[in-house]
Amino acid sequence: MSSKFQDIKTPEQFADIAPYRGNDFKEAMKRLVKDPGFEHAVRYVMPDVDYPLFVQSLLQVKDQNEFQTVIMGRFLEMLAASTTNGISLDGEDNCKPGKSYTFMSNHRDIVLDPSFLNLCFIRSGMPVTQIAIGNNLLIYDWISDLVKVNRSFIVKRDVKVVKALEAAKQLSAYIHYTLLQLHESVWIAQREGRAKDSNDVTQESLIKMLALAGEAPNLKDKLLEINLMPVSISYEFDPNDYLKAREFLLKRRDPEFKKTQRDDLFSMETGLLSNKGRVHFRVCPCINDELMRFESDDRAAILRHTCELIDKSIHCGYRIYPCNYIAFDEINGTDRFASHYTADDEQSFNNYLEQQLDRVDVDDITADERTFMRRMMLTMYANPLTNQLAASEC
Repeated sequence: MSSKFQDIKTPEQFADIAPYRGNDFKEAMKRLVKDPGFEHAVRYVMPDVDYPLFVQSLLQVKDQNEFQTVIMGRFLEMLAASTTNGISLDGEDNCKPGKSYTFMSNHRDIVLDPSFLNLCFIRSGMPVTQIAIGNNLLIYDWISDLVKVNRSFIVKRDVKVVKALEAAKQLSAYIHYTLLQLHESVWIAQREGRAKDSNDVTQESLIKMLALAGEAPNLKDKLLEINLMPVSISYEFDPNDYLKAREFLLKRRDPEFKKTQRDDLFSMETGLLSNKGRVHFRVCPCINDELMRFESDDRAAILRHTCELIDKSIHCGYRIYPCNYIAFDEINGTDRFASHYTADDEQSFNNYLEQQLDRVDVDDITADERTFMRRMMLTMYANPLTNQLAASEC
């Protein structure tokens, strides 16, 4: 797969969004190791690194497959060991050997959702995926180079209205090209941006985008040819929970509040380096069989049904942790799930929430505002269970 990927030249229509291959990969790697910003980031994440030796190892990397599986694989194993209590995967038997999929998941962490999924695939001896990443995160040139040597393709966001359809058609065509001609899988989140309250719902406009391109004659068949496979991601603890609570507070104070690029960069750093507890991925069955059984030819109904199939799969696939049960019971004023946690679990989670709230760097927070943020954090942790219960046929 590696040599084939390198030998195929990227069609010109995808050149600005596709991952680097061949000479482009090697030139990007040379730029990357010379960039002070990249060096600073490497030393920040790996304080004990021998940077000159690290650079030498990067320049010896032959291609993207080696970079993604060896270099990033080792880094992610180190990160998993230092910031999680274990990463697990099930449902991988739903993936048929030799078949390419569009893995679509809920979105918790800006960087690590697809990275940890690929780590699970590396451990299982499965092919890694290409990764969709928004250009709003490519704050510096070196970040753009880094993600494109790591087999990521670019989703153009915040484009002018007249360019939005053109960008969507290009992205859709690239995804179909990757699956049907390169025979590689892709990962994409079920919505633009993360669900701040962990209420994971598929964005219909995303499904529309996926069906803009393709060789099939109609909407349903265009979706069938990309083999949509939902993936549930369950983090025991969200390192960015207090930052999301902060954003809820600032929007409560000022409905026009918007995050800055600096906020996004800090969220990436926090997600990378902070504790996540246990992390679990559930690869759900491809939705093709159920989608084929849907008899309506109405475009709106097909889009809606596709979203419903993805949402139900993701909601049913969550791994529920004690903190989710505790948050659900507290926010609903019940002891329905008290058998799923102990008094120590409850005390530990309450201490965690208070410690996270103490990290919110907003001036003059009132007692009412702190209570509001705490409730928003409880909602984040309760919603996976709330949605799983609503998908009652799991």
